[in-house]
Amino acid sequence: MSARAHDLGRVGIWAADFDYLSAPEVRKAAGMVEDLGFGTLWFPELTGREAMTQAAILLAATRHITVASGMTDIYARDPVTAAAAQRTLEEAFPGRFLLGLWESHPSLAEDIRGHRSGPALATMRTYLDALDNASFGLPSTAASPNRVVAALDRDMLVLAGEHARGATVLGMPVEYTRTARNVLGDDALLAVTQLCVLSYDRADTASLAHTAAAAALPNRRDLLRGIGHANPDALDSHLVDALVAHGRAEDIARRVEEHFDAGADHVSLHLVTTTPHAPPVRQWEQLAVHLPV
Repeated sequence: MSARAHDLGRVGIWAADFDYLSAPEVRKAAGMVEDLGFGTLWFPELTGREAMTQAAILLAATRHITVASGMTDIYARDPVTAAAAQRTLEEAFPGRFLLGLWESHPSLAEDIRGHRSGPALATMRTYLDALDNASFGLPSTAASPNRVVAALDRDMLVLAGEHARGATVLGMPVEYTRTARNVLGDDALLAVTQLCVLSYDRADTASLAHTAAAAALPNRRDLLRGIGHANPDALDSHLVDALVAHGRAEDIARRVEEHFDAGADHVSLHLVTTTPHAPPVRQWEQLAVHLPV
């Protein structure tokens, strides 16, 4: 395991569907992820639970696993509040919380949260600077370095390497993991999230894998062209396979190793299922058997 990911473990779970579950169900599912040996439990922040409260629920329900708010919306709270929340969680659960920041979407920032959306890179840079300068407690304590930036494009990756611990990259092919590592250099953490559909019969996974790839496509077209997918809008089987690891647990395990070979320090698995209201416990169990968690 890379020293850059010493507290994350090699493989984690991206719990995209926890907002569909009740709080007791979330606590139970978090305990299952930990008991299976996964190193980190990641979750996004969209329009469901508030990220820092969700993190506290997950941390309190577990004993040692790292909890990562992988897409904490910078429009959901000001930097002083974010810094105070992070330090509070770190005080209560030492070494177990990782703050991951993302720049949101204009529709979320403006239509849902009522803010004016700014240029992504400049807004994130300003937010990171404000986190560094936020005071907390008496006496005030230093800003926490344990944060990553959700990054896709090159400029955001550079910012993540310069002003955070590193980057988390969601839903991109292995070729882009290699690109991200080259941009970040040798010192920064690179955590990637792999979209997955698990079934022993690969033919059963094709339709759901295509749906998952189509949902990921809008924010990734230009980046996919840059790594050799000339016409991503066609969304052929080759591109679907590049975006979504689907098939048996062994197939997904092979994709995870490809990300490691391309420079990833940590890989989290986003299981896409037809039942988002139920945690995919059986799939987690199958993957834990085949992966170096």
